[in-house]
Amino acid sequence: MNPLAHALVAPLSGREDAVLIQADGGSLSGDALFRMSGRMANALTSAGVQPGDRVAMQTTKSVEALALYLACLRAGALFLPLNTAYTSAELDYFLSDAEPRVAVCDPGAEAALRPLAEAKGITLLTLDGTSGGSLVERAAVASDDFATVPREPDDLAAILYTSGTTGRSKGAMLSHDNLLSNADALAETWRFTSDDVLLHALPIFHAHGLFVATNVLLRVGGGMIFLPKFDLDTVIAELPNATSMMGVPTFYTRLLADPRFDRDITAHMRLFVSGSAPLLAETHRLFEARTGHRILERYGMTETTMSTSNPYEGERRAGTVGLPLPGIEARITEAETGEVLPQGATGILEVRGPNVFKGYWRLPEKTAEEFRDDGFFITGDIARIDAEGYVAIVGRAKDLVISGGFNVYPKEVETEIDALDGVLESAVIGVPHPDFGEGVVAVVVRDGGQPIGAEAVQVELRDRLADYKLPKAVLFIEELPRNTMGKVQKNALRESYKDTFEGG
Repeated sequence: MNPLAHALVAPLSGREDAVLIQADGGSLSGDALFRMSGRMANALTSAGVQPGDRVAMQTTKSVEALALYLACLRAGALFLPLNTAYTSAELDYFLSDAEPRVAVCDPGAEAALRPLAEAKGITLLTLDGTSGGSLVERAAVASDDFATVPREPDDLAAILYTSGTTGRSKGAMLSHDNLLSNADALAETWRFTSDDVLLHALPIFHAHGLFVATNVLLRVGGGMIFLPKFDLDTVIAELPNATSMMGVPTFYTRLLADPRFDRDITAHMRLFVSGSAPLLAETHRLFEARTGHRILERYGMTETTMSTSNPYEGERRAGTVGLPLPGIEARITEAETGEVLPQGATGILEVRGPNVFKGYWRLPEKTAEEFRDDGFFITGDIARIDAEGYVAIVGRAKDLVISGGFNVYPKEVETEIDALDGVLESAVIGVPHPDFGEGVVAVVVRDGGQPIGAEAVQVELRDRLADYKLPKAVLFIEELPRNTMGKVQKNALRESYKDTFEGG
């Protein structure tokens, strides 16, 4: 038994319809992908990979990269996808921590990584985005017949490293059951079937593109328009051929900025899903007005994959991430004591269910700190749950601003600022303040350069927020810093503006 390979890969065998459709008009049948994964699995074992070994990958998104993931499942190896933006110094840490048997990189990075790999006894193979590289060469002479290695539901399938904004990245250990249970819950909640064709423009080094988008479509036997990245012209051209799309908020704001994006081009679609970063309420409104579709927003994290979702049928509430998925529980607690708080209270979101990871790689003490005795995982997100069970994320606990002894939740202030004329979006942070400990700072992006000023922002907010929540400084920039998945990097903002109140 190998739960993920049995559920995701085995059904591909003999399947002649196109599973992967490419922008250049090419396609790959399920059976071809199955056989490719077999050759890749044989290539891995010939490189010394044994069940339980790690296989690291930092490459351009490609059909072969996806086949490598499936090959790892079949070989019983742990798949370790790494962000393509990581530097050699960062990779040195990941390779040292995870100790993979094999690492796969783009050919252009081979020279820089070769000394690191050799020093750690790692076999380094290459894979580019055009069916080239030493891994492909090794797989080309391998048999496509591979006996899938038995694994148990609790055996690990992957390690995903967290973003590391509060220190060194930690490897979240995800089991076969974690990933398969979540794929089943999402397929049920979002009504995916074999008739679906997903427009896939997300990276596959991240849980969103790999464990949400890919796993769900493979699980139900659907197809994917498999794009190397989000390219506006290509996405608009391919939308009429799709039934569904998963994206980050940036995808949707870019589509809305193009006049070609309208009801006609989305007439064939049944579902748009957004995640990985909060979606502005204004984007919700504009998207529905333009297309007639209401974007479905959901919530997850590296350690849990997906935990909540707005309903497929029923009210999709802007500003919320919906209800707990089937089999998953959510509650709000007080940060220090762990006391469960009453409905409507704001506190730390905790979740429990088959989706929750097994812990952090080689960090048992850190793992123990993140779990309650009854099995609930402490997400670190500040949230509240309303009477109908909808979860609203207020922010990260590390982003909480404590000014003059009062708690300021950045999301509350950002929502009011974003509603002002002349504001495109904002990020609220806390930085050192000589009197208040932390001072509230609003970093604002103007809407098309409209002439709103700092004083105008502060005046508008006075009737909407308590005095202690008001920004003590309003700063304007051209663009908020974001990571590759569209999340605002507040740690970078805090570093940039840490001296705002220096000298009083």
